[in-house]
Amino acid sequence: MPSEFGLIRQYFTRPSADSGVLLGVGDDAALLAPPVGEVLAATVDTLVAGRHFPEATSPAAIAHKALAVNLSDLAAMGATPRWFLLALTLPEASEAFLSEFAAALFALADAAGIALVGGDTTRGPLAISITALGSVPPAQALRRSGARPGDGIYVSGTVGDAGLGLREALTPGETGLSAAQAAYVRNRLDYPQPRLALGTALRGRATACLDISDGLAQDLGHILTASGVGAVLDLEALPLSPALRALPEREAWRLALTAGDDYELCFTLPDGLTPPVSPDGVAVTRIGTVTAAPGLALRCRGERVEEELSGYRHF
Repeated sequence: MPSEFGLIRQYFTRPSADSGVLLGVGDDAALLAPPVGEVLAATVDTLVAGRHFPEATSPAAIAHKALAVNLSDLAAMGATPRWFLLALTLPEASEAFLSEFAAALFALADAAGIALVGGDTTRGPLAISITALGSVPPAQALRRSGARPGDGIYVSGTVGDAGLGLREALTPGETGLSAAQAAYVRNRLDYPQPRLALGTALRGRATACLDISDGLAQDLGHILTASGVGAVLDLEALPLSPALRALPEREAWRLALTAGDDYELCFTLPDGLTPPVSPDGVAVTRIGTVTAAPGLALRCRGERVEEELSGYRHF
């Protein structure tokens, strides 16, 4: 069995071409230099087996998701990914697990332009904690607190897919989906796509932004609270995939509003301002309007809808 340092050298040490990495993996701490005129955006997320992903999830999917959720936080701030640190807790140092995990981790890291600069490994129940650092001009950083009455509310991609994917993972074949639909929603659960290009394109345009990790309604509520405003959502405008549209309408809406793990961006724009075309081609849909009256109101085809909503609970 490899030692901790042998494991790090074998699977997680690579030369970095990033001029901002003055000292990377191998010392007590990394030395990093952000671009001149930019500030650091820092985020951390922990994924625990059986809590954040099913026990049978593949090492590749675990690695991708662990990094993707952090990249999604950087996207929500309009930040450019720079560096990340990995804390990996493993029941055993399985070479098969580590080989697949590291390959998927670096595949996404390379695609996002982010470099691994340090971390830690230890024995214990499977858990992955990643701290990601990005940079952004301070005046262009996206926040949750700038939404104003009259702003349009938008989301990227489609919502609710990961929640349906979790159902399919826990009760295979019982969702009534076709094989293709089941594969699609499982992929959305296991391999979320951080909307980095869209986040950068929203700099200087969005009045507020966050990523959808705990459910659209709950996460939008954070924008409303931080901004001191309310909102009206049009349920018929929710962007749903064909897999969600195969469900009864109200069930599809509930998943779209309450299921977590979509990692799409939810943002507000001044009324009349056209949303940017995302460089990666992801669709953007207007789903409602910010109001002066507090609270989140739902309507469908002009009629008010009463619905008790909640999102993912961490405890």
